[in-house]
Amino acid sequence: MTTTEALWVAYGNTGVVGSIRKDAGGYVVTMSGADDHLGSYPSMEIAKGALRAHLKPGSAWPEVRQH
Repeated sequence: MTTTEALWVAYGNTGVVGSIRKDAGGYVVTMSGADDHLGSYPSMEIAKGALRAHLKPGSAWPEVRQH
């Protein structure tokens, strides 16, 4: 079982585009509508970069807010 320590939601021009959650293994990125996560990353900045890399080309950078 994995326990989430913190959660951030990424908002783009069209609404929620993904989320980043902090757990004991790192920062886990999940795109909206995806059944599985992209991966676990060692820092928040790397996780944000992974999330941005999976947006459609030309998309504005999302605003990431902690929940």
